[in-house]
Amino acid sequence: MSENVFLFIPNIIGYIRVITLIISFYYMPTTPLYAAFFYLLSNLLDAFDGLAARRFSQTSGFGAVLDMVTDKCATAGLMVVLSNFYPDHILTFQLLILLDIFSHWLQVYSSLLHGESSHKFIGDDANPIMKFYYERPVLFMMCAGNELFFCSLYLLYFTNGPVFLPFIDAGAWWLLLFCSTPIFVLKQLVSIIQLVVASQNIASIDVANRAHNRNQS
Repeated sequence: MSENVFLFIPNIIGYIRVITLIISFYYMPTTPLYAAFFYLLSNLLDAFDGLAARRFSQTSGFGAVLDMVTDKCATAGLMVVLSNFYPDHILTFQLLILLDIFSHWLQVYSSLLHGESSHKFIGDDANPIMKFYYERPVLFMMCAGNELFFCSLYLLYFTNGPVFLPFIDAGAWWLLLFCSTPIFVLKQLVSIIQLVVASQNIASIDVANRAHNRNQS
């Protein structure tokens, strides 16, 4: 009996991620706490689909693509809303979307050309920064901090948030923004490095292929 990849447990988690993301987008214009809850829930489930894939031996190409596309659409969708909330910074958000998509998909394509099963697999001879970045705990922390940065910007459009520390005259969303900003900045620097390294890897393969074709002719 053939397996149904669409019903793999990690892929079902992926569908739930898409549904919670759509719910988040629905609430974003008017109901910030609901929107933030469902958005962060969708991102949190991202950690569990990979665990489920390894636990039940249900890794699949479809699941990997579903996971990647959901990640990119989630962040881009939130930044579209932020562009409307902060119109003076539209260009900044547009450039961040471009950097996120360009760096990620160049890395994916570079990995495919090198015959890797996942863009997250980094060989021992790879760039040390990228190798460190794709260590699972580091990757989780960086992605979580990046999403919390955007979420705090989103929530700050509506309110400063509750004050948990009376001796600090700042709401919770300002504190969240302050704590997540260094991770956000670091994440963008890593994305630039990833874009450059992946481009160089693809170009080196092009050079090797052209040399091989010349020798064959």
